[in-house]
Amino acid sequence: MMKTENHPLEPFLPGNARILMLGSFPPKRERWSMDFFYPNFNNDMWRIFGMVFFGDKSHFVARDGKHFDKDAITGFCAGKGIALYDTATQVRRLKDNASDKFLEIVVPTDLKKLLSRIPQCHILAATGQKAAETAAAALHCDVPQTGEFVSGHFLSEDWSAGREASGNGPAGKIREAPEFRLWRMPSSSRAYPLSIEAKADVYRKMFDDAMILPACAQKASANCTTKPEVPFPKP
Repeated sequence: MMKTENHPLEPFLPGNARILMLGSFPPKRERWSMDFFYPNFNNDMWRIFGMVFFGDKSHFVARDGKHFDKDAITGFCAGKGIALYDTATQVRRLKDNASDKFLEIVVPTDLKKLLSRIPQCHILAATGQKAAETAAAALHCDVPQTGEFVSGHFLSEDWSAGREASGNGPAGKIREAPEFRLWRMPSSSRAYPLSIEAKADVYRKMFDDAMILPACAQKASANCTTKPEVPFPKP
C-alpha cells in the first residue's frame, strides 16, 4: 500500500480573516521555495496576488528572483484578513507529482472546526477542482463553475459540534449554521490552460466580493463580465 502523507503546515488563520483560501495539498517538499502555502516557485498564486493588489506580478518575489518572500506574503495576508489552508490533512500520492488528478484524500480537513476559529469568514475560495469538490461536499452544495460561487452551509448539529470542539461555543446547544459562499477559482498551476492575466481577473472579482480590494483594483474589477447577483448576507 502506498504511504500516506500528513499535512506539513499549520493553518494560517488571522483573527480578522474574511476569506479562507483552500487548496488540495502542498507539493512534495523538494519543490518548495519557502515554508508556506503555494511554495512552488513555478506556481503563480503569489504572482496573481501581486497583479491583483499591486499591479506587479513580481511584488512577492524575493530579491534573488528564486523564491517567494514569505514575510511579505504572511504580513500582507494577515493585514488583509486572508486565511489559508487545504482541504486534506492526509493524502496518498498515486503518482510522484502534485497533480490533483493523482491525489487520494485519506483524511479531509474538518472545515467546520477550522471556520469556527475565524468567525468573520464567510467566503471560501477553492483553488482547484478537487478542493472545490471536497469543500462543496462539506457545505452540502453543488460544485461551482470556475469563476463563480454557490452558497452552502453545514448542518446545524455539525456546526455546533465544530464550535464546541474549537472552544468557541457552548456545549449542548444547537446553533443555526451560517451561510458561506464557495468560490471555484482557476488553478494557479501553469498547467491550467488560462493566462495569468485572465486568472488575475477572476481572483480580482472574488476579492471584490469580499470587499478587501483597494480602490484602484476595484475599478479594474468592474470590467469583469460576471458579478454576484445578490448581496452577501451579513454575519
